Amino acid sequence: MKRIGSETLVIATHNAGKLKEISALLAPHGVQCISAGSLGLPEPAETGETFVANALIKAHAAAQASGLPALADDSGLCVAALGGRPGVYTADWAERQRFEGPPGRDWYLAMGKVEGLLAEQGVDARRDCWFACVLAVAWPDGEHAVYEGRADGTLTWPPRGTLGFGYDPVFVPAGRSATFAELDPAEKHAISHRADAFAKLVAAQFT
Repeated sequence: MKRIGSETLVIATHNAGKLKEISALLAPHGVQCISAGSLGLPEPAETGETFVANALIKAHAAAQASGLPALADDSGLCVAALGGRPGVYTADWAERQRFEGPPGRDWYLAMGKVEGLLAEQGVDARRDCWFACVLAVAWPDGEHAVYEGRADGTLTWPPRGTLGFGYDPVFVPAGRSATFAELDPAEKHAISHRADAFAKLVAAQFT
């Protein structure tokens, strides 16, 4: 299996916050990270039906366009009682329609949609869920590696906390009473789905 080593790694994102977070995680291993956005690379259509498929689409696109190894992630919330939805459509559920206001993502709207679908199942609806994260590393020659992380928990309503983002205010991780949005960011990151996936990546690539 190929290894990243200390070469430059393209992070397949146009999000400065995500670049900063991933760069900090990889800095101890001597990896210099640059974003696909800073290179002017286009964002490929995420047409996959799984987290793995979408992460690989983004990683391969960035590797081919840049000629450098690339890292992409795809993540989302999966609710057992909803058959694993919203899953790969996690962000789509937060997209506002034109009649709902200006374009953009409304995560309260998305959380309300999840809660509404559970309410239709009655008071005994299962509330267990999990956050999933897939990290895909791709090289320009087409080789790739995939690492999957998961954080299990339950859904709560109404939303609680202001420290997180996305569905964090309704997600109570297993063994805790606070939501992800109520936890100190460092505590959340230590037990998150992304931390689980990165631990696997580091073990495979740098040890």
